[in-house]
Amino acid sequence: MKRPLITLCLLLGSSLPAWAEADLPKADANRLQAHLQFLSHDLLEGRDTGSRGHDIAAQYMLSQFAQLGLQPAGDNGSYLQAIPFRQAYLVQDSAKLVLKGTGGETSLEYPRQYLTSASLISEVSHLQGKLVFAGYGIVAPELQHDDYAKLDVKGKVVVVLSGKPKSFPSEEGAHFGSGSEKSRHAAEHGAIGMITISTPLAEKVRPYQNLLNYLHMPSVSWLKADGEPANQQPQLKNSAYLSQEAATLLFAGAPRSLEEIYADLEQDKSPAGFALPTEIEFSKRSEHKTISSPNVAAILPGSDAKLKDEYVVYTAHLDHIGFAKTVKQDKINNGAMDNASGSSVLLETARLLSGLPQAPKRSILFLSVTGEEKGLLGADYFANHPTVPLQSMVANVNLDMPILTYEAADVIAFGANHSSLQATVADAVAKLGMSLSPDPWPEQALFTRSDHYMFVKKGVPAVFLVPGLTSMDPNVDGAKKFGEFLHTDYHKPSDELNDNFNWRAAQRFTEANLQIGLTIANDPVRPSWNEGDFFGNTFGQ
Repeated sequence: MKRPLITLCLLLGSSLPAWAEADLPKADANRLQAHLQFLSHDLLEGRDTGSRGHDIAAQYMLSQFAQLGLQPAGDNGSYLQAIPFRQAYLVQDSAKLVLKGTGGETSLEYPRQYLTSASLISEVSHLQGKLVFAGYGIVAPELQHDDYAKLDVKGKVVVVLSGKPKSFPSEEGAHFGSGSEKSRHAAEHGAIGMITISTPLAEKVRPYQNLLNYLHMPSVSWLKADGEPANQQPQLKNSAYLSQEAATLLFAGAPRSLEEIYADLEQDKSPAGFALPTEIEFSKRSEHKTISSPNVAAILPGSDAKLKDEYVVYTAHLDHIGFAKTVKQDKINNGAMDNASGSSVLLETARLLSGLPQAPKRSILFLSVTGEEKGLLGADYFANHPTVPLQSMVANVNLDMPILTYEAADVIAFGANHSSLQATVADAVAKLGMSLSPDPWPEQALFTRSDHYMFVKKGVPAVFLVPGLTSMDPNVDGAKKFGEFLHTDYHKPSDELNDNFNWRAAQRFTEANLQIGLTIANDPVRPSWNEGDFFGNTFGQ
């Protein structure tokens, strides 16, 4: 009896009743598995940004969108949005850093005592100048914090602590404490270089020794119309990250020792800045290469005469990290969970939505982005070069590394608490007998760490969706399963298709994703930031 009622609704031009929305088609486990098997296959060689393997994966996404009859939303009537990138590789033996202080000259040893990345601005970098300690290097008027107050750093090299004060709210603090924000403020205050120093907390969270694994990773940026790399600070001629051992040398003969500053941090005090009695001379060479890698974009047009000009944006990154350089046998980082899983869910969601008897009221934009692993670059490029009007994007639902090894009874939507999307997501998943759980790791500020954040920075409310930690099977510990993947397989060749995948979990998560997008698309009121929310106030349209 249900189908005649649905047909009648369509003939009368009305929207589907609530119970019909809950009776949506089921996700197909075979299709999800087939997508994931192809996208994580060895032949794609880890889908590194700009690689042949990633190009093959993009063609696969394109072909799937085309089969569904979705409209191209890339460049010039195609599904692809080609992005020019600059890759910069550090010439490893070229880094030379000398400190000149009251006790004479000291050459630091790379990479044991300091790390530096390739310059995207210049192939030959040289920095020489006096050092000034500038606390955390943070300017956050919303939190009554300004490390540059009464500090003259013009023409000098700033030395800043890594991270942020403990008292800062986690997500807002992640924004203010990001490297991009610190570099911007350093340049705006006239600095010519920036040195970041490790802290006791940084050593606990991400030990200096672990950073050595990334020595050979290139710096990458998308290129602006003038051919220059985006989001860079040309005024900063060089930068480095110092170990605690090397950082101590900067403060020799200074008004305060590094130990005293670390003691301040333990009490959550923000140490005031001061000039250091040390100069630095620092040079390196970088090799530049121009590459291209595409986003893939497609649109399911909406059915409502007015709301079809607004878009719900689904995103999932297609790229991964390519070949491992420190593994002797299996060197391919297949990226099955990260993020062939999210890309497969995106494709199955597109199939389900495009097959409905009536399209959602708002249009749906499906966006498979490149360069996430290089710094959210594909999403950033799209947010700055949108193929639909930016103000028409009402919400972003991001899929990044859903852990599909257990059937979850709940979902986590990082960032939902900042907007009306919290109620929307909760209502949507309730139709499936699921619940919305709060962020279990607020201290990690995951809301700022995936592609959706590039849309947030353009004022678009967003959620980063993953399965929750509560398993449908009381004998399965979801949190343990989640943690096992992160500890054993994350960014390793072992992240490949295997028997650990639970295809019922993949179905259930896809159906939750479908319900969320459909609920947003059919809501007569577009999502809004919560009153007084930091991200809404800072970036809201």
